[in-house]
Amino acid sequence: GENGKENQNNQLDGPSDIIFDKKNNSFIISEFFNQRVIRYFYKNQTNQQITNRNTYPFGLAIDENGFIYIADIHNHEVRRWKQGDGIGELVAGGNGQGNHLNQLNTPTFIFIDEYHSLYISDWNNYRVMKWTKDANEGIIVAGGNG
Repeated sequence: GENGKENQNNQLDGPSDIIFDKKNNSFIISEFFNQRVIRYFYKNQTNQQITNRNTYPFGLAIDENGFIYIADIHNHEVRRWKQGDGIGELVAGGNGQGNHLNQLNTPTFIFIDEYHSLYISDWNNYRVMKWTKDANEGIIVAGGNG
């Protein structure tokens, strides 16, 4: 990141969140302007891009199995990525921008609990949503009256 604002694997532009992967001893950083999530290894290994350029990543979470969850504020969805996957699996939203229980509107930060339920800060809906594992829609747990 100290090499200026660009899109090489040793540069960042618009970092919005960071998490630490204990299994791989690496930092995972979402970069909004470069439309990617990148893994930075702690001990000078080669940095790896995790997502393709069709995402606008913001918030990140990681579960005990090493799956990375990425909130995409442009596509109004959250996807789960397994290391090496080319396309993440849709786990929340994905039904266009909106305020129905199966939609998100600019999801920002996310948290995953031990039961694999996702808690999503749904910014433009002024609410926090809970999506249980394999659910088709979420539950409002806070806000939603904005």
